[in-house]
Amino acid sequence: ADRMGYKDGYPSCIEALTKTSCRVGTWSSNHRVQRSVKVHPATIASALARHPSPPPVSWRWGLFAQSIDDFMDKTKTTGLMILKDGQVVAERYQYDRKPGMPMRSFSMAKTVTALLIGMAQARGHIASLDDQAAAYWPEIAESAYGQTSLRDLLRMSSGVLFRELYTWTPDDDIWVWGRLLYAPENRNQPQRIEAFLRSKTSRDAQPGTRFHYATIETEILGRVLRKATGKSIAELTEDWLWKPMGAEHEAYWLVSTTDGAEGVGGSFNASLRDYARLGLLMAQDGRMGDKQIVPREFLLDATEVQRQPAAFHPRRATPYLGYGYQVWLLPMKTRTFVLQGIHGQAIFVQPSSPRRQCGVINADHINFHNFR
Repeated sequence: ADRMGYKDGYPSCIEALTKTSCRVGTWSSNHRVQRSVKVHPATIASALARHPSPPPVSWRWGLFAQSIDDFMDKTKTTGLMILKDGQVVAERYQYDRKPGMPMRSFSMAKTVTALLIGMAQARGHIASLDDQAAAYWPEIAESAYGQTSLRDLLRMSSGVLFRELYTWTPDDDIWVWGRLLYAPENRNQPQRIEAFLRSKTSRDAQPGTRFHYATIETEILGRVLRKATGKSIAELTEDWLWKPMGAEHEAYWLVSTTDGAEGVGGSFNASLRDYARLGLLMAQDGRMGDKQIVPREFLLDATEVQRQPAAFHPRRATPYLGYGYQVWLLPMKTRTFVLQGIHGQAIFVQPSSPRRQCGVINADHINFHNFR
């Protein structure tokens, strides 16, 4: 606990990306210290019933099976929740975190963005996923990104070179992009984002042929959504997803100080229980109760390995994982996918097991190879 900030009361500080003791406090209070917009929950939350006879849960560390408590300790997990057939098998917190606290998603937000794209298409705001981004955001028509289809952006396959190194140095494109979105000198200057995107005119691969992880492609999708619908991402999340899903707690999107757009690449904040509801929604192929919230065919297109081109299959897109529509695909016998954040955030979903199941983790680090 001391390593995670206990002695200092789990502080919130700007060094959270590089200082472990700042992470718990910062990433459960981002909405208070950064510009954010609220997503209101449902009037009546959907039920998360407790499993009447929870099955034993174990986790493999090397050759040995470990308990949930061992897992929490070894991975520095802030919160853990496991559902099986829609019922709660386990819900645990540590480091003084509580059930209603919003925890930062990091790149799990990308999958939320993809779901909103699917819902926008179903409602007629987007004509086709094969439309180019510039069809909805004409200001970037000169950019290679603007000339990329929404489908290829969903799969992170624009072919435009973007170096996401996480070194937080000037040669790290995600650092450059972050400064563009949040640096004081860019405040209320949205044209600077468009000028930056227009400067990206070359590719090192043909669109749709190669997976290359690039948060900027999600950020473009988010702005396309805003343009296509005339609404903010927070409004879309609340009206199309959060309230219909039966969310229990308020959620928050952090927003850019440059153009006011939500940070769809990694800046959603929600409670562990509502992340579990999101996982359950996806495990049920977009359905919650008697409501089809996310179009089923879109969700299958997003998460089914066989619906992706071969280059995006597990052990092809990366040495282990595959990639769908802003979601990672695991090399399992049954359809298994995961929403993943860079600092151990994850929602594992396995819809087609004998009993639908999902697990939500907010950890300091995880290893996919330990989950079977």
